[in-house]
Amino acid sequence: MTAPQWFDADAVRARLTFPALVDRLAEAFADPAMTVPMRHHHTVPVPDAPDATLLLMPAWRHGKHLGLKSVTVFPGNGRRSLPAIMGVYLLMSGETGAPIALLDGPMLTVRRTAAASALAARFLARKDAHRLTVIGTGALAPHLAEAHASVRPIRHITIAGRTLDKAQQVAAQLAPLGLTVEATTDIADAVRRADVISCATLAQEPVVRGDWLSPGAHLDLVGGFTPTMRETDDRAITRAELYCDTRAGALHEAGDLVQPLKSGLISEASVRGDLFELVRGQALGRRDDTAITLFKSVGTAIEDLAAAELAVGP
Repeated sequence: MTAPQWFDADAVRARLTFPALVDRLAEAFADPAMTVPMRHHHTVPVPDAPDATLLLMPAWRHGKHLGLKSVTVFPGNGRRSLPAIMGVYLLMSGETGAPIALLDGPMLTVRRTAAASALAARFLARKDAHRLTVIGTGALAPHLAEAHASVRPIRHITIAGRTLDKAQQVAAQLAPLGLTVEATTDIADAVRRADVISCATLAQEPVVRGDWLSPGAHLDLVGGFTPTMRETDDRAITRAELYCDTRAGALHEAGDLVQPLKSGLISEASVRGDLFELVRGQALGRRDDTAITLFKSVGTAIEDLAAAELAVGP
């Protein structure tokens, strides 16, 4: 048996460009041959540090490929000068199960996550949206900015974070885009001035307030992936038209939706559509330029498999 080909982070990034990856995700969400079981989600105690998370995310496309991503999230890794998220993706033949390729998991994850946000923005952000605010200064931030700029006429990007130095470092990475980019610690002002707000944090308490959102804004919530995590408040939930990546995942894992559901603030019917429904025309996206839209993602193995297939090629 031939050894699987290895794609490191640089190779994965070079092969997963925007908007090509956005287009590939749209095709994958529309493909009935895609099968995605519920992912395994385990809490792992870590001595003298916050609990870690182990994610196992399988998916297959009938007769073509199957894949499995193993991801660990260790929030305390910053103290060890290590990334919080690590992992690997295994792509296999859908006919024989033979391993085809191993891909760098973190790079695959940030590229497909950003592409999913951009895919949602195609349906939910105003077509003339030109000011983008990215909240968070982690590994995902520059990819979100790049992805959103590939689907909307973004001319101005603000990177907002708690530490100005980190925000400036992310802003510097975006120089190749040739856009106006600034860094700030004033999150409220950055949100108020934005047409699209993309939030990628590990916050347990809201960092975006609903009263800060301007009419016509689109709020993209990426960071929270457990029921206890929250990036926005109830005011945003009640002001916005709600969407998610998958109902099966977001309605059970995303604190930004799970908590308002549990309190009775919203019902499952309050979520107007997910990416399956949007790309298949079963749900309507933005219909009013003054409406506030909100997209909550927790990730799905469909995105990983589609990205791995694009990276590896035929």
